Amino acid sequence: MRNDRRGFALVLTLVVTALLIALVAEFVTQVYVDTTARQSYVDSQKGSLLAESGITGAVALLQFMLPKKSYSSLHDPWAKPLEIPEESGTLRLSIEDESAKLSLNHIAGSNGVFNTGTSGDTTEAYYGTAMRLFRQLKLPAGDLCDAIADWVDLDNIPKPGGAEQEWYASRKPPLLAKNRPFDTFEELAVVKGFSSDTVDKLRPFTTVYPVNSPSALININTAPREILTALDERISESLADQIIDYRKSTPFKNNADLGNVPGMNLIATGLLTRITVKSSIFRIRAEAQVNGTLRGVESVVSFTGGAPQTLYWREY
Repeated sequence: MRNDRRGFALVLTLVVTALLIALVAEFVTQVYVDTTARQSYVDSQKGSLLAESGITGAVALLQFMLPKKSYSSLHDPWAKPLEIPEESGTLRLSIEDESAKLSLNHIAGSNGVFNTGTSGDTTEAYYGTAMRLFRQLKLPAGDLCDAIADWVDLDNIPKPGGAEQEWYASRKPPLLAKNRPFDTFEELAVVKGFSSDTVDKLRPFTTVYPVNSPSALININTAPREILTALDERISESLADQIIDYRKSTPFKNNADLGNVPGMNLIATGLLTRITVKSSIFRIRAEAQVNGTLRGVESVVSFTGGAPQTLYWREY
C-alpha cells in the first residue's frame, strides 16, 4: 500500500511538473509574441513618422528649387531618387512630375463631346493625344476614350464604347456613374473597360491633375517617349529620341526651343499652346524601412502659387 501511495505521488508530481512546464512555456511564448508584436508596432509607427518626414522634406526641397528657374527638367535635384540611411532603417524618396503625363480629365469636356478642333475647345488636343497613346500601348483607344468621357460628362447618354448609369447600376455591387472629373487615379479601376492590366499600363503615362483647370499642359522637359510621340502623329519614335537626347544636354527653357530639335520646326509651332517647360504638380513617394517593417506615404502636391496644396495622400 505504501509503495502504491509513493508511486501515485510520484506520478502526480510528474503530472504537476509537466503542467507547470507547459504553463511556463506558454507564458514565455506569449511574452515573446507580445514583445514581438509590440516591437513591430513601434517599428511601424517609426516607419510612418519617417515616411511622413520624407514627404515634408521633399515638399521643402521643391519649394526651395522651383522658384529658382523658369523651367523644370530631369536635371533638377528633385528628379533624382534619394536613399537616406537611418539608425534603424532606410528612407527612400522619389518625385515624379505629373505634368509629364496626359491628363485623363481633359480628354473630354463636361458635355462629353470630343471636339474636332474647329470650335476652339482645348480638349480636342488631349483626345487626339489619348487616342495615339492608347494605341501605342495596344489598348482599345476608342472604347476607353468613350468610357472616360461618359464617366466625366454630365449627361446620361452612353457613347458606343462607354457606359452611363444603367450599366454601372447593374454591376455587383452596384455603382454610380460619377458624371464629374476624376479625383484620383484609382477611380479608373471601376470605369468600364479598365481592367487591372489596363490601369497598370496607363499608370506611368497618365494623371488626373489638374482637376479644375481648362488645360493640362505637358512638360516637354520631363515627358517620356510615349507621351512625346502621342503629342502629334508626325512625331516618330526616332524623333522623340532626338528630343530626349537634345534636352539631356540643353533643357528647353521655353516652348519655342522645341523647334531647335532637327525635324521639329514645323511640328513645334502647332504644339506651342499644348506644352510647357515648367511644372507645378508633383507626386512624392516616401518609403521607410525600420527593422524590416516597411511603411510608405504617397502624396500629390501642387505648387501653383501660395502655399503647397496637398491634392492626394495615401499611407500604406
